[in-house]
Amino acid sequence: MYGGSIAPGRWRDRALTIQDVFEAVGAFARGRISEQEFREIENCACPGAGACGGQFTANTMALALEFLGLSPMGSASPPALDPRKKEVAYECGRLVMDMLRRGQKPRDYLTRASFANAIAGVAATGGSTNAVLHLLAIAHEAGVPLAIEEFDLISSRTPLIADLKPGGRYVAADLDRAGGTRLVAKRLLEHGKLDGQQLTPSGKTIAEEAALAKETPGQNVVYTCDRPIKPTGGLVILKGNLAPEGCVVKIAGHERMYHRGPARVFDQEEAAMRAVTAGAIRPGDVIVIRYEGPKGGPGMREMVGVTSAIVGAGLGESVALLTDGRFSGATHGLMAGHVAPEAAVGGPIAALRDGDSIVFDIPNRQLHVEVSEAELQARLAAWKPPPPRYTRGVFAKYAALVSSAARGAITNAMAAP
Repeated sequence: MYGGSIAPGRWRDRALTIQDVFEAVGAFARGRISEQEFREIENCACPGAGACGGQFTANTMALALEFLGLSPMGSASPPALDPRKKEVAYECGRLVMDMLRRGQKPRDYLTRASFANAIAGVAATGGSTNAVLHLLAIAHEAGVPLAIEEFDLISSRTPLIADLKPGGRYVAADLDRAGGTRLVAKRLLEHGKLDGQQLTPSGKTIAEEAALAKETPGQNVVYTCDRPIKPTGGLVILKGNLAPEGCVVKIAGHERMYHRGPARVFDQEEAAMRAVTAGAIRPGDVIVIRYEGPKGGPGMREMVGVTSAIVGAGLGESVALLTDGRFSGATHGLMAGHVAPEAAVGGPIAALRDGDSIVFDIPNRQLHVEVSEAELQARLAAWKPPPPRYTRGVFAKYAALVSSAARGAITNAMAAP
């Protein structure tokens, strides 16, 4: 059972989410808004309880788990403070007992097809890149084969049909009013973009649940597959000499398809944030934030502060960023996360230097640095890992056990490297 989304804040007839606060930090630092405006945005953005309001990580995963078969269909849509949450809670309790009587367990629902459904749901709604990590990890625990490349394959055949923030206009509460997650499933099923025979906790198939969708007349949040926002979904997997195991980019709005620029290299998020707020980043730059991956962080922090500050500073259309860390679901713009192998294990990102020319080539699914292979290997041969940030305690244990982000950053001591 999902706790539910927060309601949007209101400021000067504008709907706000936490994304607006993070972007206001960059805008205020660069003098684009006043301190009073900054404080007003901060004070209005979060009017009550609930998870972040756009199609950010929480709402993305709530929808994905419905499409996967682990949450009741339609249960994620009502916002956190909606009176219907009591009905959802009661129904979840009833379903638990019903599933026990039927002898059904989570693994009975987790199939290759159900994971493909979940990925399609994320792609169709412009969801968070964190879904890649989470779904890879769930698949590993369930013993279902799933590779990072499959996210790109499924996204490329799934149209973007939900106009949701951060790439679009609306928030989760608007999706609920439009018809909710069932409506998204119905639209995808109409054009064969889901496997309708996969089961949901109610015992009904996802096709049977989607048939119960009630679309609000005149809604413009969920499009149809024959007239989508974009013909392909939001998740793109890049590879290349900077990301041999892959990295994740979200292309859910009007992001550039190609960028070439000089690297500005930082070994921690805070250093990059200081450069952005101080005005030290120039149009065309490629910000590199490394040693923030699963082992290097440790824990793979999300770079929501710096990515939002870039947008707020007016650089969102002219600057690119890559990191072995991860992003908030609120991140938008040309940003590559989960670069693997990470810097802490000697991945190519560790060899980057200020001024290196980096190329994002989305159509060809490439992320590469324009240095020779011989030069790249010479730099890596001379590279020495930094001392670990933790040598004792749970973080040290985590860093010792965690795998590559390309495998879901799982912590399985028995897993093959």
